[in-house]
Amino acid sequence: MAESPESGITRLLRGLEAGDARRADELLALVYEELRALARVHMSREKPGRTLQATELVHEAWLRVAGASAAQWNGRAHFFGAAARAMRRILVERARRRARLRHGAGHGREELAEVELVPESLEANAGAGVLAVNEALERLEREDERKGRIVELRYFAGLSVEETAATLGLSTGTVEREWRFIRVWLREALGGTP
Repeated sequence: MAESPESGITRLLRGLEAGDARRADELLALVYEELRALARVHMSREKPGRTLQATELVHEAWLRVAGASAAQWNGRAHFFGAAARAMRRILVERARRRARLRHGAGHGREELAEVELVPESLEANAGAGVLAVNEALERLEREDERKGRIVELRYFAGLSVEETAATLGLSTGTVEREWRFIRVWLREALGGTP
């Protein structure tokens, strides 16, 4: 019977946790295509003509995630959540750097126009809105850490409601209710009509 990808990833994470550094190469080989797919989703939200490519985003995120303590990863979903968070931070850092270079420090925040729903709104307004979206998500995380984790796992890591619920130890109904609330909250936070 073939081993499932989830148990393979979990096994490699446990090996890393136990100090077996060779597991990092095996882990990268096992998750590389999934990380590239996740990076492509993130890059599809960027304005055309950006210099960062999905492969570069994967490699940069891998360096950050691989440098983190393996003890922090409680399985596949947690690992992909960390990778998605790293990609988000990389894109936000690049957007901030571009904004500083283009507009100079101290300029006001650029407001987004009307936003329909998340994640569609995030995809449609990504270029100029990366920083606004990030600010809104940071505010949400300060107000309710669990809601922030749900966004991270559902939107940034691409996990299903069921996978998110299992990762956070919640019922699927709770995640669905929270996700509906989050979508409305983000729409309003980004300047959409209620």
